[in-house]
Amino acid sequence: MQLNQHAKLSIAPMMDWTDRHCRHLHRLLSRQTLLYTEMVTSAALVRGQALHLLEQSQEDHPVALQLGGSDPDELARAAKLGVEAGYCEVNLNVGCPSDRVQSGCFGAVLMEQPGLVADCVAAMSDAVAVPVTVKCRIGVDDQDPTVLLPAFLTHVIGAGCERVSIHARKAWLQGLSPKENRNIPPLDYDLVLQMKARFPDLHITINGGITSLDQAQAFLAAGLDGVMIGRAAYHDPAAILCEADPRIFGVGKASLPEDAVVQMLPYIDDHLAKGGKLGQITRHMLGLFAGRPGARAWRRMLSEGAHRQGAGPDLLLEALRQIGPRNDLQRTG
Repeated sequence: MQLNQHAKLSIAPMMDWTDRHCRHLHRLLSRQTLLYTEMVTSAALVRGQALHLLEQSQEDHPVALQLGGSDPDELARAAKLGVEAGYCEVNLNVGCPSDRVQSGCFGAVLMEQPGLVADCVAAMSDAVAVPVTVKCRIGVDDQDPTVLLPAFLTHVIGAGCERVSIHARKAWLQGLSPKENRNIPPLDYDLVLQMKARFPDLHITINGGITSLDQAQAFLAAGLDGVMIGRAAYHDPAAILCEADPRIFGVGKASLPEDAVVQMLPYIDDHLAKGGKLGQITRHMLGLFAGRPGARAWRRMLSEGAHRQGAGPDLLLEALRQIGPRNDLQRTG
């Protein structure tokens, strides 16, 4: 299956959430969904030599590396490091609205400099053989998205970008916190659909406020090429990922979160043997049984027990015994 096919459904890059442990869990739930790293800054890789940020398991592919930065040469060098580490795509962050990102002149503030974004995309595309993609907003602050977004897309297409993920909200860099920017600016799905009609050869993935596979299927049916889901997939991964392969990709069969827990045990053993901590992994598993009988006991046992001395895989098996049978009627996507 080609990478663009995997991009029919993807899990958004989320700071402090989509680390390698989270991605391993998500891969056990869906073999096909495209996964993204947390944003890694080009400066951290190139100037800071923080190559540990690229650690991953080849078993979890396909995985895309998201980079933050605004220096074309530095981004090109960081992209090469990412490809050498085995990532199959490099994505440029042009959507994050945090203060730290603004001060570093990357993220959503780059929506104001489409020419620079194009230079960055071109430099990375020249440096690596894997796809270079962009994740953006529909605009920032007082920009008119109906004017800004098509102009922005024209620039990145000209630089060689063939796939864009669009968070269908503005980012307000003045007046809203990063958390508020995730839900206060109104969603404009229609504008993203209009961009697909205007740029039919551009692979467009829609992002923002999508919480179910039903919604994902509706967007795909409407002509979009991909759907990216963020917080909903993190807080209730089974609802999004367990049925993704048969419903979105038309392959395989639905997975079970119970099976994923058992499959995580060797991974946890290996992590602990290397000096890691159980809570570094189990914090991503708290929502695995959301809505199921026993889910509260599951969360409590992991939250309270993962940090205790000697805690290991036995804790997960004990917590798993608290989960009651699944009600198949409650999961419709």
